[in-house]
Amino acid sequence: MLLALAAIWGASFMFIKVAVRELEPGVVVFGRVLVATVTLLPVVPFMIGWRRLFAELRRFARPLVVLALFNASIPFWLLAWGEKRLDSGLAAVLQASTPLFTALLAFGFSRSDRVGGARLVGVVVGFLGVVLLIGAQPQGDWLAAFAILLTAACYAGAALYAGSRLAASPPFVTSLGTLAIATVTTLPFGIAQLPDHLPSWKVLGSVVALGSLGLSVAYLLYFGLIAGAGASYAVLVTYLVPALALGYGAVFLDEHIAPSAIGGLLLILLGVALGTGSLRLRRRVPVAEAP
Repeated sequence: MLLALAAIWGASFMFIKVAVRELEPGVVVFGRVLVATVTLLPVVPFMIGWRRLFAELRRFARPLVVLALFNASIPFWLLAWGEKRLDSGLAAVLQASTPLFTALLAFGFSRSDRVGGARLVGVVVGFLGVVLLIGAQPQGDWLAAFAILLTAACYAGAALYAGSRLAASPPFVTSLGTLAIATVTTLPFGIAQLPDHLPSWKVLGSVVALGSLGLSVAYLLYFGLIAGAGASYAVLVTYLVPALALGYGAVFLDEHIAPSAIGGLLLILLGVALGTGSLRLRRRVPVAEAP
């Protein structure tokens, strides 16, 4: 399951790159969350039941709105916008810094998650990798790289927020509620940026894959891993996704893998390993951070 999840999330960066070649970011984001929501609806009776779903959605309505904005709508748009200018593999490497932002934000917002000692060194090492990656980009691509970093910061903040406000929410409710609300919030932008022609089948297929595989199936796999093997095992996907995304980009999109990308990736992953305390996590369900 871990390899399947990593393969799906690694390919998501490739699908985004293909989709934004013909579609505006607003359309891509709306399409993927809409497909994801529609894909999850048929399994509601088997996962939780309609009556309990509506009750839990009413109970956690406000935090789900916040989570939908900062774990889906905003970071998905930033990622799509960034990939219009950056390679998909590089975007995946930059987004791998999410755990570093989690540790950084914890200094100010979560005493229980604060880091020090070797873990603090890990955060510094990881951000050195980020600096290496951004510094190696042409000046015109810096803004796109910072947009990708902002997606990582959004995911990190959303994870801390969900840990304090949605710990009692069933994972399936959190997933479906977040995606459904994100569909509503991105609807105006999706409609406003609709293309005046029918996109190619590759683009349409990429959007469908992003929603059905990259979000719906991936969320079920992710929370299944947490339930079956624990969060410490599930978080190993952080190490696999960027490497796979680099491979997908090189093989299917003819993207060049620069030495700076490899060096930055190694520094970021080393920083993540140290910054998370050798992947020993608290016993709570982290928010799935889809690409």
